[in-house]
Amino acid sequence: MNVSASTKKLTRLAMLAALSVVLLLAVRIPFPPAPFLEYDPADVPLFISAFAYGPVEALILTLVVAVLQGTTVSAGSGIIGILMHFLATGGYVLVAGSIYRRNKSFKTAILALGVGTLTMTLLMVAMNLIFTPIFMGTPVDAVVEMLVPVIIPFNLMKAGVNSVFTFLLYKTTGKLLNV
Repeated sequence: MNVSASTKKLTRLAMLAALSVVLLLAVRIPFPPAPFLEYDPADVPLFISAFAYGPVEALILTLVVAVLQGTTVSAGSGIIGILMHFLATGGYVLVAGSIYRRNKSFKTAILALGVGTLTMTLLMVAMNLIFTPIFMGTPVDAVVEMLVPVIIPFNLMKAGVNSVFTFLLYKTTGKLLNV
């Protein structure tokens, strides 16, 4: 890749990072069973980057965005929020980006988004069991009681809705990104 192409790619990745932060600022919808959980579409640009540029670039972008969001918009969650965001979204972009990269087709995109959603949900279950007791001072038993009625449905919904948005927007944004 020549210097001009790498500069264009870096610029486009930076635009996706900025869009992610803007989306987090602009759209936050509380999840009624647990007011500390909020839906936001900020992962959509990261999911798009996994399809457009591949899993490694998307993982690096996820790290940048997790740090940016965790030190600005979501500063209250601190290092734990940054780590949870990076691991959950990072798991998603690695899995979905790897699946889609092998065969860029309609069916593969759906499979990648579905497996990415399940990956993110499973990672969030594990991280909530580990980090929620530390961050919120909640006993592990209380977190276990919230898994089925709150944590799993929320993460399936959030990752699922963001996957649908990604699916609907990728072809158009892919053209804009020249990929």
